[in-house]
Amino acid sequence: MKKKAVPVIIAAALLATAVGCSGSGNAPAGGASTNAGGGAAKPDAGAAKNPTIGVAIYKFDDTFMTGVRNAISQAAEGKAKADIVDSQNSQPTQNDKVDLFITKKVNALAINPVDRTAAGVIIDKAKNANIPVVFLNREPLADDMKKWDKVYYVGAKAEQSGTMEGQLIADYFKANPAADKNKDGVLQYVMLKGEPGHQDAELRTKFAIKAVEDAGIKVEKLAEDTAMWDRVKGQEKMAAFLASHGDKIEAVFANNDDMALGAIEALKAKGYFKDNKFIPVVGVDATAPALKALEEGTLLGTVLNDAKNQGKATFSIANVLAQGQTPTKENTGYDITDGKYVWISYKKITKENMNDAK
Repeated sequence: MKKKAVPVIIAAALLATAVGCSGSGNAPAGGASTNAGGGAAKPDAGAAKNPTIGVAIYKFDDTFMTGVRNAISQAAEGKAKADIVDSQNSQPTQNDKVDLFITKKVNALAINPVDRTAAGVIIDKAKNANIPVVFLNREPLADDMKKWDKVYYVGAKAEQSGTMEGQLIADYFKANPAADKNKDGVLQYVMLKGEPGHQDAELRTKFAIKAVEDAGIKVEKLAEDTAMWDRVKGQEKMAAFLASHGDKIEAVFANNDDMALGAIEALKAKGYFKDNKFIPVVGVDATAPALKALEEGTLLGTVLNDAKNQGKATFSIANVLAQGQTPTKENTGYDITDGKYVWISYKKITKENMNDAK
């Protein structure tokens, strides 16, 4: 009996091994896929309909990017899995996140780069893995964008937002002659800049002042410093500006709302925004805290940086690419410029039209 049982046991083991091997690969979690006809198993239809998109944000505690990633999550509901990770404002960390996405074989990547000049490395990795990539909010260098036909960008033209900031200040000065405190016909201003070298910071700074000059107003820069897009740093820099220049300052430009709100806190500490002591402060993004400051009358104006549509467009482009299709206006809902770029327009926001931003 025992001698006859051995071959039976071996045969059973071999049969079990064969069954196990046939179920490896793309079998659903519920068990091995079967194919009674003996041909190749059909691909998992669920994977095609519900792709995974790996999304890396430069840092989660950025107010504007929080709005963008929330919009991506909402747009993905019922259509795809958006695996969103925090790069913690570190390019090496983001590179590791991208490597992990590639190892997981995600269907597309959506990357908000920490350093726009590092996009080329990410594109090379994505291309080698044949995973399409959409960059958002921080535009890669033009040469990097040309590396592959499956690279796209979603963002807004920073010079437009700078121009609108300048127009807000110019309009205020023309409507309020008393804003020229020393009656010298020159606008004395301070500038809070974002990250050094960041194209949004450089272009917003340049075009904001150009717009004031184009309106026929002479300008004098009293101070300029970087506050790294950060509210606390904005407050610290503004406090330093006030210590150096005091009431000589006639306007405050900030490259984003968080820095503008920080500046407002420093101004409040010096008695501004009460007893008719006012100074115009402008920012960019039209975040919820900024809209509250508009309502309170401490922020003169901001520029709507459309987080919702940046997020929706990013997901839409990535989702189409994840399904092996070429993005078009018809299948994404957005105009694509030069076959690679989706530009989301800015809009000037004041207390009078703040509902447009809401």
